[in-house]
Amino acid sequence: QVQLVESGGGLVQAGGSLRLSCAASGSIVSINTMGWYRQAPGKERELVATVGRGGITNYAESVKGRFTVSRDNAKNAVYLQMNSLKPEDTAVYYCNAEIMTPMTFVMLDYWGQGTQVTVSS
Repeated sequence: QVQLVESGGGLVQAGGSLRLSCAASGSIVSINTMGWYRQAPGKERELVATVGRGGITNYAESVKGRFTVSRDNAKNAVYLQMNSLKPEDTAVYYCNAEIMTPMTFVMLDYWGQGTQVTVSS
């Protein structure tokens, strides 16, 4: 059984910073892309940022220059440093990872439970 556990959400004023963390645990053979998605009330879930196993990153246009995604392969962890936060960044943030387990030997998508980020104006 694989789990993704997130931490680091909370309430912050506009212009502030937060750092999200996510660690994968369980029977893991390998992890491919890891990243973050978010879902605001009444909106669809959207990509925020991803990072490949080799470190190649991809960002939504709305967060470029403000957010930084990184990972620690030794810890099966991914991070999201969020700076210059805006009220429109308010959402539930979900960790995502493509993980291969010894049960299937196929890369499958796993999701965390979500962590709330609220930015006040």
